[in-house]
Amino acid sequence: MYSILLFAVGLAFLTSSFTLLVLNRKRRDVFLDRLHFRRRRATGSLTPPRSFSPEKLRLPPTTEPSAPEYGDVFPPCRRHALAGLQLNGAGKSAKELSEQPPDYSKRVPNTEVANTYELADHVTATGFTVQEIKRLGYFPDYAALSGIPLPNAYKEFDIAKAKPRPYRPFRWAYHQTMCTCKALMRICVCVADCGIALTKLDSDWWLELEHTYADRVKQREQLFEVYGPMVLQALPGSDIATKELMEMCLQFLCARYPHYFHLDTASMLFHNKILQTQTDLRATEPLHVLLHNIPEDFAIMLRDPETGLYRFRAGMICSSLGWNLGSKIGLKLHEIHQPVPNYREKMQFSMDRYFAKMPADKAIQRGSWGLEIDEPLFMPPDDPHEKLRETQDPAHTLERCHLRVDWQTLRRLPLSGTIVFNFKAVFTPVTEFRDEPYIPSLLLKVLREGKKELMEYKSTWHTEHVVIPAMEVYEREQVAKGLIEDDWEPHTLEESPFFPGWEEKWHREQGL
Repeated sequence: MYSILLFAVGLAFLTSSFTLLVLNRKRRDVFLDRLHFRRRRATGSLTPPRSFSPEKLRLPPTTEPSAPEYGDVFPPCRRHALAGLQLNGAGKSAKELSEQPPDYSKRVPNTEVANTYELADHVTATGFTVQEIKRLGYFPDYAALSGIPLPNAYKEFDIAKAKPRPYRPFRWAYHQTMCTCKALMRICVCVADCGIALTKLDSDWWLELEHTYADRVKQREQLFEVYGPMVLQALPGSDIATKELMEMCLQFLCARYPHYFHLDTASMLFHNKILQTQTDLRATEPLHVLLHNIPEDFAIMLRDPETGLYRFRAGMICSSLGWNLGSKIGLKLHEIHQPVPNYREKMQFSMDRYFAKMPADKAIQRGSWGLEIDEPLFMPPDDPHEKLRETQDPAHTLERCHLRVDWQTLRRLPLSGTIVFNFKAVFTPVTEFRDEPYIPSLLLKVLREGKKELMEYKSTWHTEHVVIPAMEVYEREQVAKGLIEDDWEPHTLEESPFFPGWEEKWHREQGL
């Protein structure tokens, strides 16, 4: 009898336990895990599991999963900024409109319509209708609209003496991930051995002028005369974005360098006292205004209203090496970055997701670098200068070797909702590193131990037979002078992308 009772109790226990495991997924997973029946955990992330990366599992093209789309994912709405602004024409007040939620059922297209301004009731990614953008008129308060303040006036700035900040974006070691560090309010993207880090934009330095300003503007104008659509294009549907970008840039210049630039909104003339020119803004296309006044490149990425992915639809790029705007225009973000090692496997998903959600008030900056003979600004495919990369010419001297840094920023325009890359090439003779603590050691580490495919992508090899011996000499000198520790292990500097004491050197070189 006792054994029968025990059997009944045991059977009831097993039955209830089995029922609980069947109905309760969490408990079932824990139970199976303890019995070593391990299965892949469900994840709330859309990121593919590591074991399903293309390197470990290569699916036939017909079964390869499609990339996620973001047709219903939008960045934070900026309509609330209308409340304190002036609107032209008849209609609801700015305050009323600021409290009205956006209707995303009609989305501004990025390709089909030649004149976007005709779509009055269509909505941008940041929640503004085309009609509201028209009512804001010319040069609205972009600081309020974007949430990024205008720069402080740089009154002591002298264009004849000004030098770019000494960017040295060397990093060691790296991790191939994209992560958001919320505690520091910064985005970090690290590409192994490539030296990439994104940090919050310093709004005073969105556009940076220096003593090569006039020569660079002239050089870029000449490039446009020769290459035309290979360096400057604006595809249909980009008119709101190009006007917005132009106005934001001119507002910045007037606020940052008031003794050199003046904007007369009554006559719509922009006065440039450095070049002694004036530009009629009503008669000049927005990208041409930028061409004649700002020596930086711009790539304007418009959102596809159906997929939520971004395409390169307009821009001006006069400082590319081995490619040109004409070969990239119209492409999606991952198509543009196709040559970048490991981009598709390790970065595409994160970047597409980041673009879909990036707020207008969280602009970021980064620097990429390479080593060059002389100062090649624009080098399309088959350019004669490209031949220099094929050999380690013993005739090359150290004085001809330069660090090229492409200092880049990324921000969302508040009205159109488009995302804009802008960047400029800054060249520095590598001989400058001699008195810059830790820089020779860091550069040596990257050149010697950087991943092969990424160093090939950076194309430093043709300079290394000259640069590496020089950096070895500089490193020994810095140890002897006590500028660095004898046993210092190369790692990313706290001052990155600069170096200890950079401000003193930078000020000294400008006579400040």
